[in-house]
Amino acid sequence: MTTLDIQAYRLSLPDTARPVLAGVDLTVGARETVALVGESGSGKSLTSRSVLGLLPAGARTEGTVRVNGEDVLTMAPEQLRRLRTSSAAMIFQDPRAAINPLRRIGDFLTESVRLNAGAAPAAATARAAEMLEAVGLTAAALRQYPGELSGGMLQRVMIAAALMGDPALILADEPTTALDVTTQAEVVALLGDLRTRFGTGLLFVTHDLGLAAAISDRVYVMYAGRIAETGPAEALFDRPRHPYTAALLNSTPRLEAPAGRLAAIEGRPPSLQEELVGCPFAPRCPLATFLCSQQAPALLPVAGEPARRVACHHSDRTGEGSVHA
Repeated sequence: MTTLDIQAYRLSLPDTARPVLAGVDLTVGARETVALVGESGSGKSLTSRSVLGLLPAGARTEGTVRVNGEDVLTMAPEQLRRLRTSSAAMIFQDPRAAINPLRRIGDFLTESVRLNAGAAPAAATARAAEMLEAVGLTAAALRQYPGELSGGMLQRVMIAAALMGDPALILADEPTTALDVTTQAEVVALLGDLRTRFGTGLLFVTHDLGLAAAISDRVYVMYAGRIAETGPAEALFDRPRHPYTAALLNSTPRLEAPAGRLAAIEGRPPSLQEELVGCPFAPRCPLATFLCSQQAPALLPVAGEPARRVACHHSDRTGEGSVHA
């Protein structure tokens, strides 16, 4: 069953020379974790926020963004409120910025189901206690204030809040960035366990390729608002077909690598004020030819690997001599 289905999605904003998102196709199935990776500014967070209808002022959209078969882009405000409290939920990057420090954890967890789903206070509190237990905390946290909990515990509270409405889809936008490495590993393991237990689809937005490899079933690589490559995580990281994917992998720090400067991708991502002609990665790509500068490649299946797609004119040459994660 497909929980999230984004097709030919374009998002344009006022005062930009090109669409922020240009023809994005992305799916997430039940009990599946899909990672969306790329450099800062590639469009990852806007893609995930579009699933909840959290669009910037003046945004213009084309295509479809369906959650459980319903198109978010055509929903009325009341439908969007129901979506955000039942079908889909977001885990944000910094829990301390998302939770009111002056209210108890119990108030934070129960507010949405009381006000939007009409749950009785006792039932809402019982549900909150159940979800806290599911993420490894006790009901005692309901009486505590955010300042009494560690960052890792607060992120668990955020995950519990996402589960309160029994969603079919969870959107995790860089949920471990503010955490130390040990806590990060615990949260990642917890998300994987909850996906299996609750049958939830998970869209995991991250710039951490190692994390994406560890948690995901499939990966989408995004560049300049477009999908550059997609496929099963193991195959994509072992044999990247797009030069951008290979460059991202080569710039990942490794303990076994010789001392010296980290590898970096030359150049910079294109500005939203730049019109794009041809492949958006061409100015930074070591394989680029005249064709790349004139014609944008379509996202097409990889020969012999139908589960993979890549938008590159020279995908057969990508990865030669590269070091992969």
